Amino acid sequence: MNRPLTREERAAENRHNWYVEEERRARETRGEKGVAEFWMRLARSQLEKAAPTMPDAYRGLALVCRLFGTALQRRLSGDRRVWDDLMRYADAVVSPRQQTTTDVTERDRQERRAA
Repeated sequence: MNRPLTREERAAENRHNWYVEEERRARETRGEKGVAEFWMRLARSQLEKAAPTMPDAYRGLALVCRLFGTALQRRLSGDRRVWDDLMRYADAVVSPRQQTTTDVTERDRQERRAA
């Protein structure tokens, strides 16, 4: 028998469901650009809330943005290594399930064939 969810667990589940639904709606209306805009707005909101208690929050965002910019520039110049590593790491961190190396490698192959 399952126990009822605590208030915190229920709130976390509702928040997750909201993220999933908003991402789906953004994709349907504005495509991948809409999804990116949704996550950027959400990250900015979370940053504003966290900044007073986390003095290094802005530094962390700046480093992540620099990393993304570097990976993007290198990919555009023909070096996919940093981009692929960044995407693989990001997928592993935010994925709802643990991906195996086979999953990531197969998706990389599919993306390269499509490109």
